[in-house]
Amino acid sequence: MTAVAAKVDPSKASLLQEYKHNRPLTSCHWDPAARFVFFGAEDNLVHRYDLKSNQAAPLAGHDSWVRAFGSSPNGKVLYTGGYDGRIIFWPADVEKPSPAKTFSAHDGWVRALAVSHDGQRIASCGNDRLVKLWNAADGALVREFKGHENHVYNVAFSNDSTELISCDLKGVVRRWNTDGDTTREPLTIKSLHGYDTTFRADVGGARGIAVHSGGGQLALSGITNVTNAFAGVGEVVVALVDLAGHKAGRVLQTKDKIKGAAWGVAHHPDGFWIGLSGGGGGGWLCFWKGDEDHEFFKLKLKNDGRGLSVAPDQRQLAVAHADMHLRTYALYQQ
Repeated sequence: MTAVAAKVDPSKASLLQEYKHNRPLTSCHWDPAARFVFFGAEDNLVHRYDLKSNQAAPLAGHDSWVRAFGSSPNGKVLYTGGYDGRIIFWPADVEKPSPAKTFSAHDGWVRALAVSHDGQRIASCGNDRLVKLWNAADGALVREFKGHENHVYNVAFSNDSTELISCDLKGVVRRWNTDGDTTREPLTIKSLHGYDTTFRADVGGARGIAVHSGGGQLALSGITNVTNAFAGVGEVVVALVDLAGHKAGRVLQTKDKIKGAAWGVAHHPDGFWIGLSGGGGGGWLCFWKGDEDHEFFKLKLKNDGRGLSVAPDQRQLAVAHADMHLRTYALYQQ
């Protein structure tokens, strides 16, 4: 008799596995084939964590921290982008992966990568204020998009892959037809940006980005109500965007206004948003239904979260932690 899988229930979320590295982690990415979780760390390496063996193998190629990840739909190719401005293609499942292709992608940090749903294109964004579209087969530049006036923090494909959506330091959202034209006027999400008059510094941007599984909404995670830009003192926030109406939507926060930033966001097909926090208020996994301003549940983590990735079966989460641990969490009663 086949066992019935436990129902997804965020209120039952709990620690599943953990792996200790020797440096703080910066990001993580779940392999589409569910064999590995890749993570970046402050050692300038990418690491491939094997979920079965509980062991990790280093992938050397970048000269900086890596926060940008993507995969081909079949999981055969891993794409990474580093603060060194380079994108690297890796054979993901060979015994000892080495770079298959390396190229300069941006002048300054590559902050984020996204892969089209058909796997044919890769989008990237960075500190040179550009969004770029690449051929996933050979890394050739297909098109670049100009218009942002500040560092571009994140980028995503629409669910039909005909549009790119990007967000910069000041919370300005731009939408681009992948054929080359802008599709809408810029939209400014005020909750994603603040200016500290003491330090004379801007702080904000989309630290995480996700499109609703139904396609009608966009979520941008970051920091709001900043009181100290130098120390990053502010509150966790997830700002929703109505894509059909091209307008700002609900602003999601926690009931107790957790201090820090939301370093990752994802939409679960069961109808809720997931946010990851790190900062003065510690690490939390927060869950919102999206039709209310506050969470319906949150889980306290052992340490600050720096990166979030959802498993292919949507039943587990991976979190990259500042305390040198990669942890996975079950979204069901164990």
